[in-house]
Amino acid sequence: MAFPEPKPRAPELPQKRVKTLDCGQGAVRAVRFNVDGNYCLTCGSDKTLKLWNPLRGTLLRTYSGHGYEVLDAASSFDNSSLCSGGGDKAVVLWDVASGQVVRKFRGHAGKVNTVQFNEEATVILSGSIDSSIRCWDCRSRRPEPVQKLDEAKDSVSSVKVSDHEVLAGSVDGRVRRYDLRMGQLFSDYVGSPVTCACFSRDGQCTLVSSLDSTLRLLDKDTGEMLGEYTGHKNKEYKLDCCLSERDTHVVSCSEDGKVFFWDLVEGALALALPVGSGVVQSLAYHPTEPCLLAAIAGSIQCWREEGYEAEGGTG
Repeated sequence: MAFPEPKPRAPELPQKRVKTLDCGQGAVRAVRFNVDGNYCLTCGSDKTLKLWNPLRGTLLRTYSGHGYEVLDAASSFDNSSLCSGGGDKAVVLWDVASGQVVRKFRGHAGKVNTVQFNEEATVILSGSIDSSIRCWDCRSRRPEPVQKLDEAKDSVSSVKVSDHEVLAGSVDGRVRRYDLRMGQLFSDYVGSPVTCACFSRDGQCTLVSSLDSTLRLLDKDTGEMLGEYTGHKNKEYKLDCCLSERDTHVVSCSEDGKVFFWDLVEGALALALPVGSGVVQSLAYHPTEPCLLAAIAGSIQCWREEGYEAEGGTG
């Protein structure tokens, strides 16, 4: 007789603040987990990029080399490299261990809002206020990008990469998906300036946030709207959104000091975390655990599930 499969655990949400880190780098413009969720990056208005162990609250390294505030960063699949972009129009490739600048790519005509590595970390994709996405070859000495995607009619606010796709959100109110295998471009019109667009973890859907204080879940292939999520405030800032580690909940920053969670299927508001007063500028969600990082003013907060016990007490 076969035993029944154990029932999967109900998804837990991060409801307990376990750490607050004062980053000491001016306003934190973005917070990003590395690929396995053990470390995080913070982008500062003081031109620095910092690498942390967020659960221990330890600063591991500071990266200095940008000429203006850092707006986004990402780490490579093997944790050996970082890329960042910022107000100085530059895209920077860093060596994690030494803290040195490996390459500085110039070519954007305005600030760089968003950066991502491809899966092999051989190419950096950058999206800019100049309405273009540029693809930079990390191994080449050539100063110009290997490709330029300039279909957007206004600032590119968000770029995400899967193994064969590029998902881009723009202030022109459209989400564009470039299928690199097929050489095709798919475009969905949202109507309000897009602040963030991302893939669901299963790759079937795209989540889009826009300046009408609404998040929309779209079927990636058909563009059909599967869900709409409201209650947060997003009227003027570029704020992050994402899905929880098991695609059960939609997560968004808000301009009223909270992080909002909605049930993906039901669309109902499940939780509003009181992070602080002011704008929650950025968030990062752990790839495998119910763990959230939220950036507000000059600090980041780490939130975990109710039953979580931190090593060596809480901070």
